[in-house]
Amino acid sequence: MRQLAAYPIRTAALLSLLSLTACSKQQAEPQPVVSVQAAPVKQGTISQTITADAVLSPINQATIVPKIAAPVLKAYVVRGAKVRKGQLLVTLENKDLTAAAEENRGNLEQAQAAEIIATNNSVPEELQKAQSDTQAAKENLDAQQKIYDSRKVLIDQGAIPRKDFDAAAVALAQARAQYQQSQQHLAGLQAVGHQQELKSAKAQLTSAEGKYNGAVAQLGYSEIRSPIDGVVTDGPWYQGMMPQAGAPLVTVMNLSQMVAKAHIPQSQAALLKKGDSASVTVAGADEPVKGKVTLVSPALDPGSTTVEVWVQAPNPEGVLKAGASASLSMVAKTVSNALIVPAQAVVTDEEGKKSLMVVGSDGNAHKLDVETGIQTTDAVQIVSGVKPGEQVVSVGAYGLPDNTKVKVEAPAQPGKEKEGGQGKDKDKDDKD
Repeated sequence: MRQLAAYPIRTAALLSLLSLTACSKQQAEPQPVVSVQAAPVKQGTISQTITADAVLSPINQATIVPKIAAPVLKAYVVRGAKVRKGQLLVTLENKDLTAAAEENRGNLEQAQAAEIIATNNSVPEELQKAQSDTQAAKENLDAQQKIYDSRKVLIDQGAIPRKDFDAAAVALAQARAQYQQSQQHLAGLQAVGHQQELKSAKAQLTSAEGKYNGAVAQLGYSEIRSPIDGVVTDGPWYQGMMPQAGAPLVTVMNLSQMVAKAHIPQSQAALLKKGDSASVTVAGADEPVKGKVTLVSPALDPGSTTVEVWVQAPNPEGVLKAGASASLSMVAKTVSNALIVPAQAVVTDEEGKKSLMVVGSDGNAHKLDVETGIQTTDAVQIVSGVKPGEQVVSVGAYGLPDNTKVKVEAPAQPGKEKEGGQGKDKDKDDKD
């Protein structure tokens, strides 16, 4: 009976011993440690940039097409020459135009002389004659009126015969008619004749001036001048060659400032405005050229549903070439005193939520949900969720479980690794 009573006690002790052994084994097993790289949460300035491919164009360009068809007489510049506004570039054959201008100049001088004569001589003389005739007719009328009045008194007294009175009446009627006719002639000259004579003379002068100015303009078309300051990039033709009608003769470009024209999506264009900082990068250039956004098109391109954006940049050294391809980097938004972490530190799950793995004081990586702001290729702005100075896992955060024991390693340096590798190989060779 004593043996049977002791059996349960032994069984319980055995089970207790086995349980203690299992717990000790579990405590003995170390927690796995994951090697990661970490970076501190920094506070600084971050800018949102928009990149795009562009084509360079000069700030101003003039493609000169002659207005007349004539052979080239002489070219005064060559391709690559710097020219000023108004500088003579090419002269076309113009002997016939010169002769036409001289002929019209003579006609103009003749019309000017005729206008002077009509104004100062011919019309005033005729007008003066009409005024004199009117005055004489008036005086004759007054004299005939006095004769008629005196003879009427005499005829009433019976002192003169009837025929003398009748003759005085006829002379008075003739004098009155002559006076009325001279008055009408004078009034006609004053109201119409004088003005029409002057108008005719002035019209002839205006016509002569127009023809002369036209001839001078045609002669001027034979002299090709630069409308802008710039550089000759195409042409000119050689002496004796005949340019085709409508074909460009000389092209002048102002290359002191270049305009990079790009097409970007509407969502990105909405972030840009005139005056934003930008940079232009071209192949072969040592450094990007700084510039400014000068145009954000208010309308979409109907063909590509994109927005055209212009960036203007100085080109004093001639690094930027017209027609070349370039890369644009435009600063759309800048935030100062922002919390910044490396771009690789931000983990995005399937639902689009973003998080960071923060290395705690216990040596474990703790998952923290965060809200992000501006993002560049290298860094991300953290709006909320972390504090400055905290260590976040920059390499190895993806797929890392929460509360995992981590070991922070220094970033690898290729030079030192290579040097260390060579040292190990050298030691191995020495041993061999």
